[in-house]
Amino acid sequence: MTLFTATLITGLVLAFLGSSILIQRNQSERVFKAFPRSSSAAAILLGLATAWFVFELWHLGEADFGNHKNKLILGFIAVSFLSYFYIPDFLAVRGLAAFLLMSADKLLDAAYMEDPQSRLFLVTFVYLMIMVCMYLGSLPYRLRDFLNWLYGSTIRSTAVAISCFIYGLLLVGVAFTY
Repeated sequence: MTLFTATLITGLVLAFLGSSILIQRNQSERVFKAFPRSSSAAAILLGLATAWFVFELWHLGEADFGNHKNKLILGFIAVSFLSYFYIPDFLAVRGLAAFLLMSADKLLDAAYMEDPQSRLFLVTFVYLMIMVCMYLGSLPYRLRDFLNWLYGSTIRSTAVAISCFIYGLLLVGVAFTY
């Protein structure tokens, strides 16, 4: 993935997220507030994150894990599968955090060894995303609290939506300057 593609995709996702909150506030509130405890979202996101992680682990060399790679892969698959049944609370948030952390790896790889001024906007957002994902991965119920706070006031949700939309448009614009 090139820096142009990574920045463009990230910008489009942020612009779409911001515009969907702006245009359909009530529907987005219902969807976002149901997300943390959604079992279907947990299955999809945790499944995608597990598959992606196992794919990356499978392609590591002999020097990384030696003869233990197959055992680790089976262990990660078992933990992912069993967590869906034994720890279902807020599993969608953990799955989203894992998926976004895997995405952050690819986005940072695209920005690696690029001119510092050109990658600044993307890398700043990605590092912020990593910090939020690590926080929400360890305390997933805080997303529920944040969503309750966010949608408690129309001004707050509108301000966050406009910020996401503008930063997304900024990233799209920056992508075309490379």
